[in-house]
Formats: sequence, structure tokens, C-alpha cells
Amino acid sequence: MPVKTHQGLWGLPVQQWRRLTQVGFFLLFVFAPIFDLFRLDLNLKHFIIFGMDWTLGLNDFVAGKDTAGQAAKAIFLHAILPLILVGAAVIYVAWKWGRIYCGWLCPHFSIVETINQTLRRAIGKQSLWDKETLPMRNPDGSEIKPDTIWWFGVIPLVIICAITWATVLLTYLLPPAEVYGNLRHGTLTRNQSVFLIAGSIAFFVEFMFARHLFCRYACALGLFQSLAWMANDKAMVIGFKRERAKDCSTCYSACDHVCPMRLNPRNVKRLMFACVQCGQCTDACTQTQSDNPQGNLLEWVNQAHAESEAALNGSTARIIQIKLEKNNSIPINNAKNNGNRDIQNP
Repeated sequence: MPVKTHQGLWGLPVQQWRRLTQVGFFLLFVFAPIFDLFRLDLNLKHFIIFGMDWTLGLNDFVAGKDTAGQAAKAIFLHAILPLILVGAAVIYVAWKWGRIYCGWLCPHFSIVETINQTLRRAIGKQSLWDKETLPMRNPDGSEIKPDTIWWFGVIPLVIICAITWATVLLTYLLPPAEVYGNLRHGTLTRNQSVFLIAGSIAFFVEFMFARHLFCRYACALGLFQSLAWMANDKAMVIGFKRERAKDCSTCYSACDHVCPMRLNPRNVKRLMFACVQCGQCTDACTQTQSDNPQGNLLEWVNQAHAESEAALNGSTARIIQIKLEKNNSIPINNAKNNGNRDIQNP
């Protein structure tokens, strides 16, 4: 019997669509400077966008042909206005759909998830800092048995990712042909060598030890997306059907275990600040509740449903939880006694 998953456009599972968008954006991240789609050339001292030089338009002012007012107008049109438009677009998308860029496009997060899964095969955890190992069972019924031999996959993977990131970032600052040509012939300049060595070491440490911490607390783009999302009570959010919380007693907290950001998806919105809208928790719930005629307990909601979710805090959600359990004659600690975490842990 095929495992149930959320279906997206043209019947393709949502998670497959997400993988495709991640791969596509990662390739764009790597090749954008090569094809002059976007980069800052430190030699030319200006941006190149879609093959065109993007300057502040101050050449005539420097030559004494334009007035200060005309120079100010040029700066507004070439720098301030584009920044406002891009910033507004990013904030609007985040305000409406949350950190969807992080979960569906971000090249850094796609590496985070890849390392997570490889590390899990080595030690049974998605992070070195997780206190407990994950269950070997996956929501779809398959199993992953940790094997230390996978460390021979983890370490090379992290090294390759670190070097790749440092190299690609350098191509955003210097002509890619120069960077890759110097690498190929072993003729890197001193500054280029220092940048690549320091960058590779920094990315290795970050990818190996602090990739989740970076996404949660150090990424400015992620932080601003989360703030915009929290400001909109009707924004898309993972909703939990608390009136059916008793059904969680048949599960092993699969939604918690699959979350790449190490969050508890059944928590209230304000405790899901770093949620990247990847939807893996909803798929896990759909799979583990495949025999339940009422279906899954986690799903994306918006508008009125999202507003009611955002109105809850941890204590209120727990009170509702207790009342629902009492009304249904369910022991309050039923889910906990079945190996689950607290349904709503403030």
C-alpha cells in the first residue's frame, strides 16, 4: 500500500517539489555569478545584474556635469528605491507565508538538511547537540540504523560543502573566470588564498557544529522573515487539531523527530518562531495517521484558522488540552505514557 503524502501541483508530492526548488535555487546560487546574473565586482567597484553594470549613476556628477540634486536623485533611483522594493517584496512574502524562502529555496538550508540526514545515519541524531537519538523508524515505515561508518561520509561532505561555499562566495566578489582559472592553475593571489582558507574553515565549523544555531539566531534574512511572520496573525502556519490530541498517543512524536530545525510542531505559533514552512511535520503526521479515518492532526492553515492558532500561548493551549482530554475521558498523561512528549509544552 503506497504511503500517504501531501500532494502538490500536478500530483507530485509536496516534498518532491520542495527538493526540486532547493536544487534549482542552489544551482542558481552557484551559476549566477558565472553568467553575470548577479554579483559585486570588487575590481570594477559596482554590481553586475543580468550582464549590465549597475552603478550609482554618479559619473556625470563626478565630472561636474550634474548638480547635487541630480546626484541625489540618481542615488535614490539606483540604490535606495531598488533596496526598498526588494525589501518590501521579501517582507510581504514572509508576512504572508513565513520563512518559506528558508525552507524551499535557501542554499544554506538545503546543505543543513543534507548534513542532518547524513549525520543521522552516523549517530542517530540530526545534530551533535541533540540529547537523545532519534527512533530508527521513519514515518513512512522504513528504518535508518545508525552506523559509525557513515562518519566517512559526514566529514568529507562537510568539507566539500565548506569549500564550495567559500569558493562560490568569492566568485560573487571577483570575476568567476579569474577565480576558477587561478584555482585550476594553482595561481591564486595571496588575498584569494586567505579568503578561501579562512572561509572554508569558518564554514566547516558552522556546518559541523552550529548550522541550526546560525539559521535560528545569526541569519539576518531568517530573523526578519520570522519577525514579519509573527506580526501577521493570519499568516500561513502549521495548525494542530487539539480536539483530537488523543490520537497522538498512537504515534511516536514523528513530527518532532523529522523537523530539521529541531522544533516541536504541535506547539503554538509564538514557540515556532524559527519554523521554515518545510511541511515535513505534516507529511510525517499524514503517514503515521494513514490508518486513522479522521486523517492527520497537523496541516497548514491560514486566515481565521491561523488567527486562532496565533492567539494561543503555551499555558492557554495546555488548559484547552486538559479540558479536551477530560471531556473525552482521556487520561491527561496518556500521550506522554505512550512515549510521546507533552502535546503542548509551554
